[in-house]
Amino acid sequence: MKKLSITLALVALFTFGMSFQSLVAQETASDSVDTADVVAVEEVVEEVAETAVVETIEETPEEDQSGHKILLEKFIEGGAGFMSLVLVCLIFGLAFCIERIISLSLASTNSSKLLSQVEDNLSNGNVEGAKEVCKASRSPIASIMYQGLSRSKDGLDIVEKSVLAYGSVEMGRLEKGLTWISLAIGLAPMLGFLGTVIGMIGAFDAIEAAGDISPTVVAGGIKVALLTTVFGLIVAIILQIFYNYIVSRIDSIVNDMEDASISFIDMLKKHKISA
Repeated sequence: MKKLSITLALVALFTFGMSFQSLVAQETASDSVDTADVVAVEEVVEEVAETAVVETIEETPEEDQSGHKILLEKFIEGGAGFMSLVLVCLIFGLAFCIERIISLSLASTNSSKLLSQVEDNLSNGNVEGAKEVCKASRSPIASIMYQGLSRSKDGLDIVEKSVLAYGSVEMGRLEKGLTWISLAIGLAPMLGFLGTVIGMIGAFDAIEAAGDISPTVVAGGIKVALLTTVFGLIVAIILQIFYNYIVSRIDSIVNDMEDASISFIDMLKKHKISA
């Protein structure tokens, strides 16, 4: 905004200068004004214009600072101690988030297509073929059906219990690592608040040492205190977004697992595999 104001002022100044020069020239032609006055006015206009250009050039670098540079400067100003711990929480949490997202992507599958392939084999009485189809997939749904097919000769009740039990096991695997993400989400703002408390203590120590409640005495400690809190909350917000996304993916996969398990049991009853 300041650049725009200076540029407009500069353009207006040049326009005014040109108009003024034209007016002076007309007055000179009609009233025979001394040309020395015109030269003096031109020199004043040029000097003012050069001053405005210099001010514009000097102010430009300060406003060209990018957002990440400002963020880095504030991070450094917050102090190496607590800021490093908050950064570790961010890296630690993001590592688990990325691992979970990759694992859940690999665990996702087209359950309808998988059930159709299994049913094609079961309709022909090919239980082993159905097992091979399940083994070829990395989906937890396929693992549950494989466990049920492995116990198909023990009766339908055993198959249902096996599917239910192994479903709980697969659900636990899907939720692996969420505890550590929750830890990072809770720990980052707490470290920020701890840095705030320590920064405030430092500010009061400075007041006690100086014997004066001057803004310059306490500004440094309060600034560090607020920066640690801000970065702690930023880390928590980022990780919370990833956490909620991961939980929603897990819920979606678990729902598919439950639907597929019911369809699988009905499939066994239909083809009398466990009879």
